[in-house]
Amino acid sequence: MRAAETGRIGTNAPHVARLLAVSKTRAADEVAALVACGQRAFGENYVQEALAKQPALQHLHLEWHLIGHLQSNKAREAACAFDWVQTVDRAKLVPLLARHRPPERAPLNLLVQVNIDDEASKSGCRPDEIAALANTIVAQPRLCLRGLMAIPAPDPDMARRRDAFRAMKALFDDLAARHPGIDTLSMGMSEDYELAIAEGATLVRIGTALFGPRNGR
Repeated sequence: MRAAETGRIGTNAPHVARLLAVSKTRAADEVAALVACGQRAFGENYVQEALAKQPALQHLHLEWHLIGHLQSNKAREAACAFDWVQTVDRAKLVPLLARHRPPERAPLNLLVQVNIDDEASKSGCRPDEIAALANTIVAQPRLCLRGLMAIPAPDPDMARRRDAFRAMKALFDDLAARHPGIDTLSMGMSEDYELAIAEGATLVRIGTALFGPRNGR
C-alpha cells in the first residue's frame, strides 16, 4: 500500500473506506513518519501501550482507536485516552465508559464487536445480542454508537471470508435502520481489505501493509 493511499482507500469499490493504521508494537517515531504521509487515525490493541506512546504524539492531534479486547478494569483509562473504542462486546463496559468519559471531550465513539464466525477464542457478542447492546449504548449521552466491528476467522478460503463480510453488512444495515447516525462498519485487514471494502466496509484496519512485519507481539 502506497503512502498516498493512507487517508481513504477503495477507489474501485462502490464507496470509499477510511484507513485505520494499526500501530500496535510501533514506536512513536514510526507513527509520526506515517502522519507525515497524511495518516491521522491510529489503532492500538492495548490501553497501556497507547498511553506510553501518546504523550510524544500529543502535538499532532491524532485520532486514536482501541481495537483490542477491553477489560473492565481498563475502561476508565480507555474512556480518557481514546476517541473510539471498537471492541464493545458486553453491556458491563457501557456504563463504565460513560461514567469516565471526560465531560470536556466529545462523546466517545463506540462500535459493537461481533463474533461473526462464533470462534471460541475470539471476543465479540453474538449477532442476536447486537440490538440490546446498541440500545444500552444509545441511552448514554456521553457515548455515541457509530456501528459494528468484526474480525472474521482467518480462513484461507476467501469465499468463506466474503460470506462473513456479507453477513456483517446485513447486520450493519439492520442496525442503521434502527439507529440514525450509524455510519461505520469496521472490517478487513492487510490481506483482505479489498474484499472487505467490496462487501461494504467503511473502515479497514491495516498494520503490516503499512509498517511491515510486526515487532514482537
